[in-house]
Amino acid sequence: MSAPLSLYLAAPRGFCAGVDRAIKIVEMAIEKWGAPVYVRHEIVHNRYVVDGLRAKGAVFVEELSECPPDRPVIFSAHGVPKSVPAEAAQREMLFVDATCPLVSKVHIEAARHSENGLQMIMIGHAGHPETIGTMGQLPDGEVLLVETVDDVAHVKVRDPARLAFVTQTTLSVDDTREIVAALQARFPQIVGPHKEDICYATTNRQEAVKAIAPKCDALLVVGAPNSSNSRRLVEVAARSGCDYAQLVQRATDIDWRALEGIKSVGVTAGASAPEELINEVIDAFKARYDVTVEIVETAQENVEFKVPRVLRQPT
Repeated sequence: MSAPLSLYLAAPRGFCAGVDRAIKIVEMAIEKWGAPVYVRHEIVHNRYVVDGLRAKGAVFVEELSECPPDRPVIFSAHGVPKSVPAEAAQREMLFVDATCPLVSKVHIEAARHSENGLQMIMIGHAGHPETIGTMGQLPDGEVLLVETVDDVAHVKVRDPARLAFVTQTTLSVDDTREIVAALQARFPQIVGPHKEDICYATTNRQEAVKAIAPKCDALLVVGAPNSSNSRRLVEVAARSGCDYAQLVQRATDIDWRALEGIKSVGVTAGASAPEELINEVIDAFKARYDVTVEIVETAQENVEFKVPRVLRQPT
């Protein structure tokens, strides 16, 4: 007889509106122009999603120079530096920008502050495509990156009275709050965004994890190792009272020996993980335990973003 297990399923979890839109853009581009369609960088950070699109005719590359000029190219949901669409236009390429509208909002904010003569400080992770894309909206030196509270103490600015800040959209809400407080303490005149840069989906998924983590002996986050928002969910779970929090890409990654003796488990997923992978993990637990599933909903999401006009069907 299987041991009983309480499984707490976080809601919201998984796909956000920006990811859903980006995947649709690739699928619609293949339908409209045929294969192959090139995609600069992984459209979203999930191997299962990327492999599925590759099977349909998407070719994933890291640089525009890898794309032939006579095939369409799509820019990933994370956004790109201004130099990328400029190069595509110079090569007379057909390109579609799948940047999440909430990332584009940050790009617009940064440009507006720069036009007003303010130097930008970006709170983000070095090397992440979104950070590279946002910093690439302005000339070198106009955006300074900080990753931690300690970085704030050492950042060298042009004029402490002429600063603004933006953030990566997929950060830890709590960590970012501490960094913002440090920036405001050191630079009292720094200008912040009109509305929080961390996106609704990141915030909602972190709040859902906070709600289930104290109930769980273990918590699994379905997501990719290079997914910033997924990794933040693991950190939030650990801080919120769950002793064992792990990132898994699929059910086959679950370390069952580490879970021996557990009576409760939480399951959530990063914003680029499809529901099929979440169900796969739940089914794996049901195969080994007598599972009772409880959905813990902390918010409802009804956000939807339109796809670019070039891909829309005539009405």
